[in-house]
Amino acid sequence: MTSVSPTSPAGLQAPPSRKTLRKVAFASAAGTTIEFYDFFIYGTAAALVFPVVFFPALGAAAGTIASFGTFAVAFFARPVGAIIFGHFGDRIGRKKTLITTLLMMGIATVLIGFIPDASTIGVAAPILLVALRFVQGLAVGGEWAGATLLVAEYAPKGKRGLFGSFPQLGPSVAFALASGTFLITNLTLGDKSEAFITIGWRVPFILSAVLVLVGLWVRLSIEETPVFKNAAKVTEASTKLPILESIKRQPREILLAGGSLTLLFAFFYVGTAYLTSYATSPTGMQLSRVEVLSTGIVSSLFVAAATLASGILSDRFGRKKVIATSCILAVPWSLALFPILSANTVFAFGVGLTVTLVIFAIAYGPAGALLPELFETRYRYTGAGMGYNLAGVVGGGIVPLVAAQLAGTSGAWSVGVLLAGIGVFSVLCTLALPNHEKRALEGGKHHAAPELADGAGATEPVSRH
Repeated sequence: MTSVSPTSPAGLQAPPSRKTLRKVAFASAAGTTIEFYDFFIYGTAAALVFPVVFFPALGAAAGTIASFGTFAVAFFARPVGAIIFGHFGDRIGRKKTLITTLLMMGIATVLIGFIPDASTIGVAAPILLVALRFVQGLAVGGEWAGATLLVAEYAPKGKRGLFGSFPQLGPSVAFALASGTFLITNLTLGDKSEAFITIGWRVPFILSAVLVLVGLWVRLSIEETPVFKNAAKVTEASTKLPILESIKRQPREILLAGGSLTLLFAFFYVGTAYLTSYATSPTGMQLSRVEVLSTGIVSSLFVAAATLASGILSDRFGRKKVIATSCILAVPWSLALFPILSANTVFAFGVGLTVTLVIFAIAYGPAGALLPELFETRYRYTGAGMGYNLAGVVGGGIVPLVAAQLAGTSGAWSVGVLLAGIGVFSVLCTLALPNHEKRALEGGKHHAAPELADGAGATEPVSRH
C-alpha cells in the first residue's frame, strides 16, 4: 500500500506518486465496472427474459412494461442510496463507504440469479426481484459519487477531467461484459431455448461474485483521498448531517446538476435497455438476441473511447461546453433515431445504438469532474451523489418506462420526440450551472480554496459564481 507522508507545517500531505495515481485510476474504473456490470445485466435480462420468467400471465407487451417497471425501481432507490452512503462517505471517508456499496451490490446480484420463476413460487418471485433490485439501486446510488471523488480528489492540477473520466469508463466496459456474458450463454444454450429461459440467464448474475471479489481486493489496496484527510486535519470537522447542509447551502447546484445529466441517463438507458428490447421484440425490429448482443459489444468500444476523449477535452475547453455540446447533438439525433431503426437491419441498429451511446459518453466523461467541483468537501459525497441520482430517477427510471408505453400507444417516433425535449431541458440546466473548474478541492469552501504549487487537485482558487 502506498503511503503519503506529511510535508507541510500545517500537516498537509505530499502529492501522491505516479504509482498511487495509477492505482487509484484503476481502482475507480474497476470498481464502477463491477458495480455497473451487476446493474446492467439486470437491464439486459429485463429486456430479454424477465417478461417470460416473472410476468408470464401479462403477455408480451404488458410483461415488457412490468419488467421495465422493476428496472425503474432501482432508480428511485438511488437517491436514497446517495443520501445514506453520502452521509457515511462524508463522515467516515470515501474508501470504507465504497467497499460497503460493492459488497451490497454483489450480494444482491448473486441472489437475483437464484430467484425461482413465477411458475414455481407465484407472486413471490417478482416481489423478491423488486426487493433485490431496490438493494442494487441503493448500492449504485452510493457508488458513483464515491468513485468519482476518489479520483477527483487525487487528480493532479489541470487533469481533473482526464482522471474523472476513469470511473466513467465503468458503464461502457460493464455493458460490453454484460452483453458478452449473455452472448456466450445464449450461443451455448440456443437463442430461444428453454434452457436459456430457465437457467442460462442466471449465469451472468451468479458469476458476478467473482468480479466482486476482484473489486474488493483492488479497493482494499488503496488509501483514503488526501483531500478528505486534509479536510479533517486542517479545516473544519465533517458536518453531522451532510444531507441537510448540502440542501441548505447548495440546493440550486443539486437541482441544476440533476437537470443537466437527465439527458445523459435517458440516452444511456434507452440505448442499453429499451433499444435492446425494441430490437428483439416481435413488434419492433425482430432481430435475434445474438445480433443485438454482438452489436452492443462493438458499440461499447466506441463509447469507452468517447468517454475518455470527452474527459480530456473538458480539461481544455471546459466541462459545461462539452456537456452542452452533447445535449445539443441529442436533439436532432433523437428525431432521426427511430426513422433509422425502421430499416429493421442489424446495421441500422448498430448505427442507432452507437450514436446514441456516443452522445451519452460526450456528456458522461466530464461529469466525473463537474459534480465533485460543485460541492464543498464536508458534504461533497452527498451533494454530488444527490445531483447525479436525481438525474437517474428521471432519465434512467422514468424515461425508459414512459418510452415503452409511448411506443405501444403512439408509435416509436414519439420516443424520439420525448428524448429531444429532454435534450433541450438538459442544455438549459447545463448553461445555468456555476463554473468551478479551477477551484481547488482541498479547502472545502468556494471562497477559500488554498492555492498549491503542485499536487492532488491543486488549481487556482476562484470566487463563487
